[in-house]
Amino acid sequence: MSSGETIQNFRVFTATWNLGGQCPSGNLDLSEFLQIRNEHDIFVLGFQEIVPLNAGNVLVLEDNEPAAKWLSLINQSLNGPPSELASRGLKPTASFGGSLSFQKPSYKKIKKTFKKINGKRLKNCNCSLEMERKAAKDFCFRCQESNLKPDDSSTEDEDDSFPISVDLAKNEMKYSLVACKQMVGMFVCVWMRKELVQHVGHLRICCTSRGIMGCLGNKGCISVSMSFYTTSFCFICSHLASGEKEGDELRRNLDVIEILKNTQFPRICKTSRIPDKILDHDQIIWFGDLNYRISLSYDDAKRLVEKENWPALFAKDQLKMEREAGRVFKGWKEGKIYFAPTYKYPLNSDTYYLEGVKVSKNKRRTPAWIAGVIESCGMEGEFSNFPTYVKN
Repeated sequence: MSSGETIQNFRVFTATWNLGGQCPSGNLDLSEFLQIRNEHDIFVLGFQEIVPLNAGNVLVLEDNEPAAKWLSLINQSLNGPPSELASRGLKPTASFGGSLSFQKPSYKKIKKTFKKINGKRLKNCNCSLEMERKAAKDFCFRCQESNLKPDDSSTEDEDDSFPISVDLAKNEMKYSLVACKQMVGMFVCVWMRKELVQHVGHLRICCTSRGIMGCLGNKGCISVSMSFYTTSFCFICSHLASGEKEGDELRRNLDVIEILKNTQFPRICKTSRIPDKILDHDQIIWFGDLNYRISLSYDDAKRLVEKENWPALFAKDQLKMEREAGRVFKGWKEGKIYFAPTYKYPLNSDTYYLEGVKVSKNKRRTPAWIAGVIESCGMEGEFSNFPTYVKN
């Protein structure tokens, strides 16, 4: 860093939630989950199993309706109910959670509406329109906005990674939606204080499938690359291989290795310093349903949970052991674990799955921390792995 440069500090909130294929209710309040009182500058939210992982969603056509509902609820928690819809000529036919919605919530329709009412367009990028077109459906955020005509929506209906900015009420809103993307059950969205959006550049999204036969999207990741001021960021929302048999952790390790190897962001900008691979970024945050388990028997793990002996449990955490052995995420760090394992609960319950019910041993699930947030570089300030409620 040169002597003339100054350091600016920003608060980034990253959270992950396995939804177990459940749609949210209209009165769901996300304020506590998003820790609204802490005044973060950037929110990066990742969901897994936003839809049931059945053959229809995996092989045929993914259901985008739940994603539309989650966008609506997140927007309401961050910005409050929209108050200028009528004056802008918008006529929602139904209310979902007090925010923008339609008779049948449409992911693409909501995104299209948001773009039509967004604020200032980003400029000051030298990428050519021809290079953007050759990159098919992936675009450089700032170049996209400065080169396409205001009425050009040639890719908007086809591409879920189309960058959008939400500005329902310029005088009231605090956060803009910078990007969102769904791949089967995975869904990621990035929100940012509206005054900071102008400092975002070169936003690209890449999906890497690691599911059935190693090529379907029921497992894998969605990676978001962007520059913010002069720092490059990469956010990876993943859902890794499941299973608690001995050796299943190696399948998860392989998923991580293949994701790092195969994730390739399109070269769509003339700027040579724009990173192509995940590990090329200045700051990397990986989050999601990582599916690593605790290498203890059900009875031993349950006994330690009852004693709230988190250090003893964490000592047997597969992700911790695999990292320390250098087999995966070498050099990365995870936030402090100071809460009970988050897996596996029945829906709408804080007790572990099948607890107190007589079942065969092969149907029991050993408590574990299967979801988490880890980062590759030493970001200054507090870094904590907040409790993540995984009910799948």
